Amino acid sequence: MNSKNNNWLVETTLTSELVDLIPLRKDHAKALVAAASDGELWNLWFTGVPSAETVDAYIEKALQQQQEGSSLPFVVLDKATKTILGCTRICNADSQHKRVEIGYTWYAKRVQRTTVNSQCKLLLLQFAFEQLGCIAVEFRTHWHNMKSRAAIARLGAKQDAVLRNHQIGLDGTIRDTVVFSIIQSEWPAVKQSLSFIIKD
Repeated sequence: MNSKNNNWLVETTLTSELVDLIPLRKDHAKALVAAASDGELWNLWFTGVPSAETVDAYIEKALQQQQEGSSLPFVVLDKATKTILGCTRICNADSQHKRVEIGYTWYAKRVQRTTVNSQCKLLLLQFAFEQLGCIAVEFRTHWHNMKSRAAIARLGAKQDAVLRNHQIGLDGTIRDTVVFSIIQSEWPAVKQSLSFIIKD
């Protein structure tokens, strides 16, 4: 267990005009499956979205990583309807080097390509840079997940690398991982851009 990260990553709720990011709990399982059912997102081979069969293990793993001090998992709550729209996470936290990754992000199909992602990313980036004092925030996605790669680039993140033959999936497929980042000096411009997108 990383005790330094435990002191650094303190469970919190992040709030915007339209969505709240609230700490993931075991009792969110049913609502997460309902959100993932919009588009049957668990069938996407290049990402990991929970189904009714896998959601308990999905939550358990996320909470275990939180307990270890490497992660803060959130559910995305629509403030108007009080329904859960998806999931996202601060992960791979490194308090020594002041870096985190934003990942494990997915949304119900009906809110994809809306301002929901922009609002969530603004909340998470603001938390990382302004509360945690990060010098860099990383994003990783599957080489074949073109929608995710485009969404990350639209945030203003720059591509750092492609990790070839990076991971072997549960089904035996080999994943190439695309790595992006936003660094501390870029944050003011990224913040301004995201704020403009949300208001537009």
